[in-house]
Amino acid sequence: MKKTILMIGLGLIGGSLAKSLREPEENHIIGYDIDQKTLEFALMNSMIDESCANVTEAAQKADVIILGTPITETIEFLHQLEQIAFDHDVIVSDVSSVKKPVIDTANTLKNEHIQFVGGHPMAGSHKRGIKAAKGHLFENAIYVLSPSSNCTNAALNNLEKLLKGTKSRMIKLKAEEHDEMTGVISHFPHLIASALVQQAKKWEGTHAFIPQLAAGGFRDVTRIASSNPELWQDIFYHNKQKMVQMIDDWIDEMASLKQMLEHDSKSELTAYLKEAKDYRDGLGVKDKGAIPAFYDLYVDIRDQTGAIASVANLLAEEGISITNIRILEIREGITGVLRLSVSTKNEQFKSYQVLQRNGYELMLEE
Repeated sequence: MKKTILMIGLGLIGGSLAKSLREPEENHIIGYDIDQKTLEFALMNSMIDESCANVTEAAQKADVIILGTPITETIEFLHQLEQIAFDHDVIVSDVSSVKKPVIDTANTLKNEHIQFVGGHPMAGSHKRGIKAAKGHLFENAIYVLSPSSNCTNAALNNLEKLLKGTKSRMIKLKAEEHDEMTGVISHFPHLIASALVQQAKKWEGTHAFIPQLAAGGFRDVTRIASSNPELWQDIFYHNKQKMVQMIDDWIDEMASLKQMLEHDSKSELTAYLKEAKDYRDGLGVKDKGAIPAFYDLYVDIRDQTGAIASVANLLAEEGISITNIRILEIREGITGVLRLSVSTKNEQFKSYQVLQRNGYELMLEE
């Protein structure tokens, strides 16, 4: 049955959801965003069917409302929706990566027509904004649903049915459990990446070559530090109790490592590193996680005119889009001077096959 969906916030996630839910042409998408150019782009590129300037009027026409906004704004919109005199039940969801403050707010709403189900599609991109939105962004990604206390099973099932169009893998988690897990595998790594960059920046004062040396593995390890500062400040603030706890745990972890080094505990350190390697190697490489995945392969090319263009043209002829390309100056343990990044595991493997057929020496990043 055709649904009218109001999408509030048309950034990367909101825009991708709108595009994904509209593609079967079974749903009517109304878009709202504070940026008029974003609305115009969404309309021009058929991501939405109509735009609106008044949330209240659009909400009264909607069967489903999805809040694709930062956490603080999501909470503000929930209070705004609470004041609307709906003449029918409406499913409301969000895309926030911290669930407890949103669910806590939803549980206090007095509007009996609002059926709130917290949502978190665990996919993203190194790009942001409506122009980076993709209808297939959530394919094979985990999509967490956290129903509020006043949500009926029927509303939860209806939202789950609607979101099947995203081709994501839906799981249900309590808000507290969600925030702890995303804190460990998404939020805290962002803090650590930023701290590593800050440390390198301070050392640059006495070690002038740090920027050049950091162009290889260090840049890869800290890639997530390039994320939107305002967005992540909001995430850290709303998950601050978990962040403080994890910082304490991290300090203990570093103290343990420090002790191994000070006491020359070589066998203990080797065992520690091996345990980390084995666990990391066993993580699901085919699944999309909380941190945007990049699928890399390394190509050995000669330093000559047209070498990079030849590689890019071969992949373009096969319809493979390169999301990032870099010449590696530091490549210990890596075969290949050219690193290519693509957006899916399938594109990585296809690229490998195409270039291998054409005589290139390659290495896949697993």
